[in-house]
Amino acid sequence: MRAFSIFSIPVQLADHDRQKRRHMLARMGLAWLGMMQVMMFAFPGYLRSASMGAENLRTLDEAIVLMNWISLVITVPVVLYCAWPVWGGALRRLLQGRVGMDLPVALGIVAAFIPSVWTTWMARGEVYFDSVAMFVAFLLTARYLELCARQSVAGGAPAHQFIEQFREAVSRRADHIAFWFVVVQLALAFLSGAAWYLYAPDRAIGVMVALLVMSCPCAMAMAVPTAVAAAHASLSVRSSSTEVDVLRLTQATGRLARQNLYGSVAWHLLMTPLAAAGLVAPWVAALTMLLSSLAVAGNSWRFYRRQTVPRTGRLQAAAVQA
Repeated sequence: MRAFSIFSIPVQLADHDRQKRRHMLARMGLAWLGMMQVMMFAFPGYLRSASMGAENLRTLDEAIVLMNWISLVITVPVVLYCAWPVWGGALRRLLQGRVGMDLPVALGIVAAFIPSVWTTWMARGEVYFDSVAMFVAFLLTARYLELCARQSVAGGAPAHQFIEQFREAVSRRADHIAFWFVVVQLALAFLSGAAWYLYAPDRAIGVMVALLVMSCPCAMAMAVPTAVAAAHASLSVRSSSTEVDVLRLTQATGRLARQNLYGSVAWHLLMTPLAAAGLVAPWVAALTMLLSSLAVAGNSWRFYRRQTVPRTGRLQAAAVQA
């Protein structure tokens, strides 16, 4: 069994970094638990249909009101505790006069949670507690993978230092792309919400929430860290590496980072028109966000596996395929 992999805990990891990792894991676990419970209580709302009998419809509506209150109680700790890093990150960026990646996340949670609380209090309308809990759980999953990738730097050998220098250069470009993506997506979310409010007010919040959820650049934030983590992991399992090997690995890592970054951008651009047209529910938008993040992590893991398979094994596999 290898001592190091793309998401392993480095031996030299500082205590405060280990504590940060444990806290994020606890928040993620609680968010997943809350999400599963809220989705269970949201199930009666999925069954509601105007074609049902009057008595059955009245009984179901009473059950939905009760389930909405229970979902509200479960969602509150998810929003306040699990999503606490989001609130802190958004506030710090705003105080600095900058738009960060946490801002669209915070706006998406507020835009879905506050109207849902009002709907629950008034006992009529549609709630989005399931979308809020799902969004937070999926978001924390993506960020946990990103944190693991960022903490997976192993050793201080010159080869690893060279990879880190490459990471710093590429990260600036990726952050620049992610910043403008967030700005454009925020503007599009509010414009689409306003347009839907004039056309169909009852669907405006759902469309805006879906676009705000999709504006979270989680996969873009993971693009470079997971690629660099795969490169570090590849170096750690090799017995020796020449300068040429390190240079080739760095070039391959650059191609991988661009694949991750531009692939996630393309996925968002594909889904955004569908969300603006009202064809993507908020929970579906949260699911697509998770899938894009997992695709980035999976692509980096595939790269790591290809780099660590012995050359003789690749030649034998190619001979068998031929």
